[in-house]
Amino acid sequence: MSEQTSTTPSTTPSGRPGRGDVTTTSNTGSLQTDHGTTSIADAVVSKIAGIAASDVAGVHALGGGAARAFGAIRERIPGGTTNHSQGISVEVGETQAAIDVELVAEYGVAIADLAQGVRRNIVTSVERMTGLEVIEVNIAVSDVHLPEDDADPTPDAEPRVQ
Repeated sequence: MSEQTSTTPSTTPSGRPGRGDVTTTSNTGSLQTDHGTTSIADAVVSKIAGIAASDVAGVHALGGGAARAFGAIRERIPGGTTNHSQGISVEVGETQAAIDVELVAEYGVAIADLAQGVRRNIVTSVERMTGLEVIEVNIAVSDVHLPEDDADPTPDAEPRVQ
């Protein structure tokens, strides 16, 4: 993402040539300009990457076992929120970002294809929203979610009172 300058001959409203050239500058999202710099916090990039990874079909959850357990408890507390950065760690420089993702895949999904889709979605989202160049996205699949893991472990007991 850089600043581009182009020079075109000017014309009058009637279409005749004007008195000189017109120089136009279009800013395509540079984080460093003549007027100052824009810095983006690690948490911003982490949240964007987490949401982008979660949007890919075949991703069951982000983070390892302990992080998911803690996140489940936090979400059950009244007023608790979802941590979109769970399972994501980032390093953000002035113009580049490197991202590490830990996730749980759905059973039956081709992990190589899943990793490729997650990587593509993260790179596209982070670069589009921040203007940073994503130099790498490392993905660690820590578990596979089985359909029977969702089954209720306690069968419904008959009510004691009728």
